[in-house]
Amino acid sequence: MDPDYWYAVAYETELPRGATLATRFWGHPLVVYRGTDGSLHALEDRCAHRQLKLSGGEVNGCHLTCTYHGWTYDGGGNVVHYAHDLFGRARPEVKVPGYPVTTRHGLIWVFPGDPALAAERTIPAIPELSGSRPWARLDASFTWQAHHSMIIDNVSDFTHSYLHRRFRPFWDAKLTRHELTEDRVELAYETFVGGGRLTSRFVDRRRVDTTSIELVFDYPYQCSDTGGSIKHWCFVLPMDRRTSRVFFIFYFDAVKIPGTPWTLPRVLLQPFMRMAGALVVKPLLCEDGEAVEAEQLGYETHFTAPIVELNPAVGLFQDLTIRKWEEFLDRDRSRPRPSSIAAADGRIVP
Repeated sequence: MDPDYWYAVAYETELPRGATLATRFWGHPLVVYRGTDGSLHALEDRCAHRQLKLSGGEVNGCHLTCTYHGWTYDGGGNVVHYAHDLFGRARPEVKVPGYPVTTRHGLIWVFPGDPALAAERTIPAIPELSGSRPWARLDASFTWQAHHSMIIDNVSDFTHSYLHRRFRPFWDAKLTRHELTEDRVELAYETFVGGGRLTSRFVDRRRVDTTSIELVFDYPYQCSDTGGSIKHWCFVLPMDRRTSRVFFIFYFDAVKIPGTPWTLPRVLLQPFMRMAGALVVKPLLCEDGEAVEAEQLGYETHFTAPIVELNPAVGLFQDLTIRKWEEFLDRDRSRPRPSSIAAADGRIVP
């Protein structure tokens, strides 16, 4: 994926003050750390001295110190202190790349590409989750051993309802629209949403139209909308060629009390979301994870076999993904120094 976008790398709760978090983008190692003052910083995960991972170092105030020779970096990647004798040499000006970092929707976001473009790119807004009456929210995250394009295909291609025959989140899907406009694929299905013996009891079909769903791959993010009342976003972090971390945010404007025309009181919505996540949503998504990991292994074994793809929307996702990567490579060739992301080329890090 094009690194000149914002990518979710972790939940805010995963990174307390004074801690580091190691991650990577397309084979390129990154470290995010939170200073003891609460500030967030993102650097290339290596010390410029002996190339040790800075994520194994110590946070001192708003600085990060390598555990080997005590070289200390500020949030911009500059070495500001050497914890040893300089042998009569002038203090060298040394740094490693730093990256823009921010928070939104309870997630930590890093801009792994050209920092000059960070202000031009926006993280998707989710107005339903803010204000005086935010919708009920359910979060789920997984790290799957699969290429990022397989995950985008999975969450947007509704022909795989057989996989979810136990939970029946959707079934009998028929593609009614698919189109590519610039950096955005829009599609829609006629389908029955919200089946299953448990979940169907909480869907108010008298108020919400659950016979169709609209989906968008708004590069590099994916989202859906069912009847204006059931929505989700999917944010994918391409860690390397066969590893992707996936963040799901599901949100609902109301949940029906089974057997009644009433909806759950707002005070009960979040406890209900936690229960639904544990009993239904996360087990259902685990089925997707097992499928895309099996698809990855299948591709690695049978990569010369011809592809038989029936859903025309899948081709649009793949064409857009390839074009955006090629556009990034074209921009990178015109830069004075090649991007470390392009150099890493998605290689798998031990």
